[in-house]
Amino acid sequence: MHAAHAGKVKERNWESKDITHSLFSKNSNPYSRPAHLTVWLGDLNYRIQGIDNFPVRKLIHNDLQSMLTGNDQLLQEAERGRVFDGFCEGTLTFKPTYKYDTGSSNYDTSHKVRVPSWTDRILFKIEERDEKMSANLHSYESVDGIDSSDHKPVRAHLCLRLTDDK
Repeated sequence: MHAAHAGKVKERNWESKDITHSLFSKNSNPYSRPAHLTVWLGDLNYRIQGIDNFPVRKLIHNDLQSMLTGNDQLLQEAERGRVFDGFCEGTLTFKPTYKYDTGSSNYDTSHKVRVPSWTDRILFKIEERDEKMSANLHSYESVDGIDSSDHKPVRAHLCLRLTDDK
């Protein structure tokens, strides 16, 4: 999504709703059909807020889960019902995926010294009306060995199962 920077939560929420509407609304897309499974993945740009940079970096090494409690914008906005209603995500047990010095596994050392955040995410949703499909998330992780970007990519192993009603 385009709305980068920590303070642009409302803009990110609006962009995700606008994209969803343009893809799945019959008014915007006359060829759209009801989706059985929807997956959002990529740099969604949601940030860690309410904790300064150096305490975040210390928590990365000591207690990732305490950073999540009330500080991850995506989780906050989803809990408030403002974005990604009904979507699931695996547990964030990996280090924040942004902002690295390109070509390394070091968090930002530029003059901006950006706060590390989980900007790169994978979320999925099976439509409630689709009782024939289930999903099981086997893994959700970042790929720390790739350092060609200022982000670490994420991957998920999601198994879908169709049940037969014969």
